[in-house]
Amino acid sequence: MPRSLRALLLAAAMSPAILAGIAHADEAPPADAAAEATADSNVDGVVVTGARARSTGATGLDLSLRETPQSMTIVGQQQIRDFGLTSVTDLLDRVVGINVERVETDRTYFNARGFDVTNFQVDGVGLPLNWGIQYGEIDTILFERVDVVRGVNGLTTGVGNPSATVNYVRKRPVAGFQASAAASYGSWNDKRLEADVSGSINASGTLSGRLIYANQDKDSYLDHYKVNRNVYYGVLSWDVTPKLNVTGGYSQQDNLADGVLWGALPLSFSDGSRIPWKRSASTSADWTYWDVNDKTAFVEASYVFDNDWVAKATYTHKDVEQNAKLLYASGYPDKTTGLGIGGFVGHYPSESKQDLADLSFNGPVSLLGRTHQLVFGGSYAEQTREDFASSGETFPAYPSVYDWGSVAEPTTYTDLYSAAQIKDRLTRVFGAAHLNFTDRLKGVVGFNAVEQKTSGTSYGVDQGRTVSKTSPYAGLVFDVTPHVSLYGSYTDIFNPQAEVDVSNRKLDPVQGESFEAGVKSEWFGGKLYASAAVFKVEQQNLATAAGTFGAGGAGPVGFTYYEGVDTTSKGYELEVSGQVTDRWQVSAGWTQLSLEDKDGEDARTFLPRKSLKVSTTYSFPEWRNAKVGAALRWQDEISGLDTFVVTQKAYAVVDLMGSADLTDQIKVTLNVRNLFDESYLNSVMWGQAYYAAPRNASVRLDYRF
Repeated sequence: MPRSLRALLLAAAMSPAILAGIAHADEAPPADAAAEATADSNVDGVVVTGARARSTGATGLDLSLRETPQSMTIVGQQQIRDFGLTSVTDLLDRVVGINVERVETDRTYFNARGFDVTNFQVDGVGLPLNWGIQYGEIDTILFERVDVVRGVNGLTTGVGNPSATVNYVRKRPVAGFQASAAASYGSWNDKRLEADVSGSINASGTLSGRLIYANQDKDSYLDHYKVNRNVYYGVLSWDVTPKLNVTGGYSQQDNLADGVLWGALPLSFSDGSRIPWKRSASTSADWTYWDVNDKTAFVEASYVFDNDWVAKATYTHKDVEQNAKLLYASGYPDKTTGLGIGGFVGHYPSESKQDLADLSFNGPVSLLGRTHQLVFGGSYAEQTREDFASSGETFPAYPSVYDWGSVAEPTTYTDLYSAAQIKDRLTRVFGAAHLNFTDRLKGVVGFNAVEQKTSGTSYGVDQGRTVSKTSPYAGLVFDVTPHVSLYGSYTDIFNPQAEVDVSNRKLDPVQGESFEAGVKSEWFGGKLYASAAVFKVEQQNLATAAGTFGAGGAGPVGFTYYEGVDTTSKGYELEVSGQVTDRWQVSAGWTQLSLEDKDGEDARTFLPRKSLKVSTTYSFPEWRNAKVGAALRWQDEISGLDTFVVTQKAYAVVDLMGSADLTDQIKVTLNVRNLFDESYLNSVMWGQAYYAAPRNASVRLDYRF
């Protein structure tokens, strides 16, 4: 990153002089007008920022970004629409400090500050047994915005991991009537349709509903790969009384993928030199598939008491069915002949069910002449999972890498059997307080007590265990000026792990400590937000990939096993986001860190140490609301290990967008991705990898009724 840009980002977090020089003062609204705006009225911003955006995602308390003693980014509807971010994977690729590990076509990991993201929420309620692995794609059409809190966040999810927490905020019914439809077409025959209808159902407006549907059917630049995804969502909201609201909904996503990757391309010849694959190369075949059916039902009730306290109860049931027939390739081919890659075929149906009940109370308390905010509650989550398995009775051999092609499906399979039956139960109680010490000094203190019980077996290995821990949380925010605040926070770490060791037993929980400090500022009535943060995290027993199970091993062939490694991460982040002028919106951030094991050696080298993300748009309202924009992602060199070291050099990816109103009701948007056709590997986390998409484009028509 150029020193001048890094210095500008840091100065923007602290210096009113620099920010004031960027935009004319008469383009900013009065500060009181911004303060009166609600979060709902600002979700259309590129990034919702400053005093106008509030979130419970970090602590369970209703706080603005500046009041929250951790780094936080909120991505709104406008950025989602402008850049065609139809999947959560693509959206998180744009968030400062978040790395997306596309290890396979239909299995994705996320990480931040050197560690995997395992904490996910929906509407502020944690999904503590998600484990951070995303199968298939999550469609963004379900969500109004996505909040990302970087750093430890055990207060709201039940377990703490010092990476980030992702909170998906669902779309809800709106008053009156609102309807829209959209159609898009892109490279590799990518077709998408959307419909969204919402409004009041009865004359009084106490009952309202919303229906959403999307379908995406696309081929790929990768050989064999294609996906058809259907998304359904319905929600009803009923104001039973002026104080009692009951909301319930159901969503379903069917992700049907053919020609999928399981593992990816072996990258090295037997002499350690790199195999010159085409960017479209895949180890898959037309007969492979990975179908994921994700169904979620929820009901929530909230009651506002006369003293402004709010009680909220939520129940969520999630049912995920998967059926996959997969082909795994491994080996180090001879450089002369190109031969030496062999295959393994497996059939893996599975089903998991998760039930989550959450109860919380939130409200003001008066103490020593000042008003403070308090939240406390508890939750119970239970997940049962059963995995079935069978394998091909023959081991296909691939052709030469110089004459690459797929292999035939085995004609016979072993009998399907129940390979794993596991039940996880997580119980927690929590509490947090936003303390108003003085007009300028605020504090957040809290605790989270959690117990996890696991029972069952996986491939014949007993998984039974019980772990528990109570973790504290403390943070301070001091307003240096009306525009600038200093903050700091601390918590310890307790994170049960789903990864298994070479004996196929789950590793013990990660434990450690996390510190964060920084400066936050907002300008132009809260329209522009800037922050700078430093962090340090110490973890013991962090799961680190150590190999894959082979035939006769304790776990399933081709699956990864891990070992616990003591790891220290430290670094800093800089971010600027929001409106520079009424026409110009920007989100820019720089992340830099070091990641070492207990011996001071580099750990998890597949993660970038430096990354830059910039996204900006400029509007021309007088020209049919025309808008142009660009996005940049840059990261430094990474390397992975699979017998031989595999290196991906530093790279930058640039995207462009443009939109305009064709009529008062129809808008057209053009997106060009990877403008300069950069060739790079998606991830080297496992030593195997596949290439990212080359330059591509899409056009979209939006119609508002």
